[in-house]
Amino acid sequence: MLNWKGVFPAITTKFSENDQLDLKALHANIEIQIKAGINGVILGGSLGEASTLTDCEKETLSKSTVEKVDGKIPVILTVAEQSTKKAIQVVTSANKFGIKGLMVLPPMRYKADDRETVVFFKEIANATDLPIMVYNNPIDYKIFVNEDMFGELEECPNIQAVKESSRDITFITKMINRFGHRFKILCGVDPLALESLAIGADGWVAGLVCAFPYETVAIYQLVKQGRIKEALKIYRWFSPLLELDIHPKLVQYIKLAEVATGLGTEYVRAPRLPLIGEERQRVLKVIEDSLAIRPTLPRLEKIPM
Repeated sequence: MLNWKGVFPAITTKFSENDQLDLKALHANIEIQIKAGINGVILGGSLGEASTLTDCEKETLSKSTVEKVDGKIPVILTVAEQSTKKAIQVVTSANKFGIKGLMVLPPMRYKADDRETVVFFKEIANATDLPIMVYNNPIDYKIFVNEDMFGELEECPNIQAVKESSRDITFITKMINRFGHRFKILCGVDPLALESLAIGADGWVAGLVCAFPYETVAIYQLVKQGRIKEALKIYRWFSPLLELDIHPKLVQYIKLAEVATGLGTEYVRAPRLPLIGEERQRVLKVIEDSLAIRPTLPRLEKIPM
């Protein structure tokens, strides 16, 4: 079992100027995340530039992160493969690296129908004992894992959670009404996080947390303590930054924010390129304007998880 509650950064993959993994920068960021009170870290997601990583690099990231966290938090690996066969190869090797959970995307490139998608998730679940979070993102991946499909996935005990990124906030209530707490629900859209947590989401798979870990954790904890007014004050300040998470260039935008807060580098892997010109100045203005009025965070009580 994995406790799918709290804040789970979808961590950016740090690269050096010569396009190699920058493990020193990665570890420095993760250290701050742990100090801020995050509850787990997710490697190799969309924000982690998964599609550009080699199998060897994913293994290196997994092993080095597991070693760095030293059991303090679970390390979750993203499974985003072209075929069921390759996905199963990834999940069966993840145990060797000390990975504690998996975030599984639906089939990539091919738009599977409902039956194919359910079979895909079931075959992956049957190939491992690791806890699984289904990544439900029909906006970007064109496949919506609906309530009836979760009804079929319910028979797989290790499918335990959903990263809910449909942007239809009513889906959270529909899932809770139908399944109770069988599936933990984690908001996967930064600008909908407070709303999702307030109506029952268990956690937040966050993007801007990479640059602003303390603010992200504060919002989660305040909402769960019922201190909505205090959470809203931070959230409204955070809102222009959170919008950077839902742009096609979210990787470049969030990495630029990491540089501004001293928590990362700007290097991305081609075909992505660093921002230039008016676009760079526009994003920098959002970041700098927010930093100029960065709020003082209230004292937080530790939430029993």
